[in-house]
Amino acid sequence: MATIHLQREDFDAAAEAAALARGRSDVGAVVTFTGICRGSEAGDPIAALTLEHFAEMAETEIARHVEEAQKRWTLLGVTVIHRFGRITPGENIVLVVTASSHRGDAFAAAEFLMDYLKTRAPFWKQVEGANNRTWIEARADDDAAAERWDQPKSGTRSSG
Repeated sequence: MATIHLQREDFDAAAEAAALARGRSDVGAVVTFTGICRGSEAGDPIAALTLEHFAEMAETEIARHVEEAQKRWTLLGVTVIHRFGRITPGENIVLVVTASSHRGDAFAAAEFLMDYLKTRAPFWKQVEGANNRTWIEARADDDAAAERWDQPKSGTRSSG
């Protein structure tokens, strides 16, 4: 079971996690990650972050990574919500929720999905500063985090 939403509206992380496990006795672990808009970028204060995307392309790419996570780990459910539009500091940007019988699979899948969302999901981020707007470039450390999943051993199923 996978749910993917691209939306302008905020989300309730606790409600989404509860919905994924509600009525299930096979779920032993639910891992949630919420990405929140910081108040600064590269040390400079920001007023907002604007995320742009091509809806069909973004949804297809996210679904592809969710399918990959489901192949690599034993998952009982996945929810990915990614906001777009203008987001101000302190507001939610992205949510990944994974459910599994065991914590190892849930943690690994959530981390895998976030690494790929951060680097390969087709979203473009523009920072609104006090006097200017700039596009955020990809970061080498984010790319390195995603590339580690390309190693053969990282795709093995875990337990725990």
